[in-house]
This record gives sequence, C-alpha cells and structure tokens, in this order.
Amino acid sequence: MPPLSETRIKSAKPHPEGRQYKVYDERGLYLLVTPGGRWWRFKYRLGGREKGISLGTYPDVSLKRAREKRDEARRLVADGLDPSDQRRAAKDAQADTFKAIAEEWLPKQQFSDKTLEKARWTLDDLIYPYIGSRPVRQITAPEVLDLVRRLEARGKHETAHRTKQRIGQVLRYAIATGRAERDVTADLRGALTPIKVTNHAAVTEPALVGELLRAIDAYSGQPAVEYALKLAPLLFVRPGELRAARWEELRLEGDEPEWRIPAERMKMREYHVVPLARQAVALLRDLQPITGPNGMVFPNLRDPNRPLSEVALTAALRRMGYSGEQMTWHGFRTIASTLLNEQGWHPDLIELQLAHQERNKVRAAYNRAQRLDERRKMMQAWADYLERLKATKP
Repeated sequence: MPPLSETRIKSAKPHPEGRQYKVYDERGLYLLVTPGGRWWRFKYRLGGREKGISLGTYPDVSLKRAREKRDEARRLVADGLDPSDQRRAAKDAQADTFKAIAEEWLPKQQFSDKTLEKARWTLDDLIYPYIGSRPVRQITAPEVLDLVRRLEARGKHETAHRTKQRIGQVLRYAIATGRAERDVTADLRGALTPIKVTNHAAVTEPALVGELLRAIDAYSGQPAVEYALKLAPLLFVRPGELRAARWEELRLEGDEPEWRIPAERMKMREYHVVPLARQAVALLRDLQPITGPNGMVFPNLRDPNRPLSEVALTAALRRMGYSGEQMTWHGFRTIASTLLNEQGWHPDLIELQLAHQERNKVRAAYNRAQRLDERRKMMQAWADYLERLKATKP
C-alpha cells in the first residue's frame, strides 16, 4: 500500500454502519476513521510491547505535520524513551506551572470582591507575563527579585511588596499540595525598599471634629451623598461597606435596631453587626422615603441598582474644603478609634466594632458571643458625644 496522500485522506469517509477502520501511511503512522472524526495515531513497540499514541485530528493536524510528530516520537523510541511517558511528564509539568497553581489557589481564598479584583490584576498583569509558565520547583529568588524590582524602578514600592506577597502565598500553597519544596520569597527579606506607612488622614482634635460635623450638616447636594456624610461618623464602617448598604439589611424597629452586614461584603469575610444609635435610626428613617424601601440605601444617581461611587463621596469632602491631607472617608474610622480609646472604652470592644479580625480564634468567638450589648451602649454613647461636639461652637 503506497503512503497516504491528501486525496486518499479526504476520500476516507465514515463507515455506513458506524464501524471505525484504519488507513495506513508508513512507519507506524495511520489514520483512524470513526463516526466522530479522523484521528492520527502512531503505533510503536518498546520493551517487547506494542503501544500507541494519538497525534491529533485531521484536518487540524495536516498529513505533513502528522509525519513530523511521528518522526519526533520515533526518535524517542530509538533512544529507549516511551513517547507516551514523555507526553505525560510534559503534561504534569504544565500542571505545576506557577499560573496553573495560582489559578487553583485563587478561588479557594475568601477575598472581598475588591481584594479579589486586585489579586486578579496582580497575577494577570504583573506576575504571569514573567513567571506564569515557569514550573514552581524551578522558580528562584533572583528571578522573583528581578520581577518586583521592575515595579520598584517605576516607583511602585507598595505594589512591589504586595506582588512579592502574592507570589509567596501561591508558593506556600504549592508546598502544601506537594508541588514545591520551599517559598523562595522568604530569601528576599530586606531586599526591597521599605514602605513608609502613612495613616488615613483624619481630624482627631475634638474641636475640629465638631467643626467637621457642622460642615457636614451644612452640606447640600444629592440626598444619598448628604445622608452618607451624616451617617459615616456614627457608623464608622469601611467606605465600601457603607456605600453598598441595602435596606433589607437594616432593622430599624424595636429596642435594638441594627445593621447586619453579610459576610461576603466584609473585608474579613465575617458577618458583622452594627448597632444603630437613635441618631442613626432617625437619619435612616428620613432617607428611606427617598431611596427605599428596598435596594440600595445610597444608590448611584445614574443607576439605582449600583451603589454610590467613592468618587462622589470624596468630592463632597473636597467641596466642604477638606483636602486629602486633612480628611478621607476612611478617616471617620480613625476618628472613632482615636477618640473612643481616649474616652476609656475597652480596646477590644473598639476593635470588634471596627471589624478588625481577632487573631486569637477562641477570643474572637467569645467576643462575638458576649459583647454585642456593650457595643450597643458604646455606639449610643458615641453618637451622643458627636452630638455634643457638633453643638459646641468655639
């Protein structure tokens, strides 16, 4: 039988009864014709046993390319190597690349939407182009250092540190799953320029806080922005948590009104309760006829199904005359933390209300179970204190 030609291949139609059959080329290559398509196969003998591997489908793999693949496989057999084993090893190596392991690791993390978005950007844009295709066992410390120093050279010092941190998290997952021996980012301790830590800008002098509260009262703008400004000092949650508040999460009736924030919207991915002082309840009841009774508490002006943008909130502070060096939205948390500590409230109570994660799991469970009543008292006392500051003019 002469070698295959394109004409013979095209004339090889599926059997009318659905049976598969072979059309031979030469040196072990043949075309397996089935009802589902035409498959290139290579038959060889190794160690006295007949074996075979697939070389792809026609016409995706042409006759010329199929012969090239056959010849590559024949060279391996000539060297005593099994093409099937070599293919499996290559597939395993591909499964152990940094990208493959990172894509397995990422869905297992209980990140907030914002953190997940940043992690995805870091991996896709900053890490994968350089080490994504590298087997994790072969990644070296100098290789990672070169990657993060590219960021440092652009003045992105914090991004460089966060990128190193992400790489380390993926490598430690690879160690835990038996695909790497060590985390090479540990060797980079001290190799990067330290980050100068700056706190969120906030006014914390009581007299200045009173001035801020009076400025908020005088602010005139979109209702959602006005009420977000007024509620931010009373609730001192994270900006994203405040903006995404929904009416169905609020319990305004009864003796113990509260806001129950779902775990998926919290930074620490844990359900959080914010006791509502009577001043906060009054503001929310005033706002409810405007943006309620369902959906977003602070809706976006253009799309009521989306939350108010952080830009709109920041712009409001700037219109009131507060620069980024004086006051930020996150600064309302700084104000509460600073002044509540100065007033003698227990630090654990304040940290719990700020929804900072408790490292001691037993202590965290105790706090969640036992301290809500104390937090209710603290939140009402805090609202009363702010009311006095606002009323005390110089």
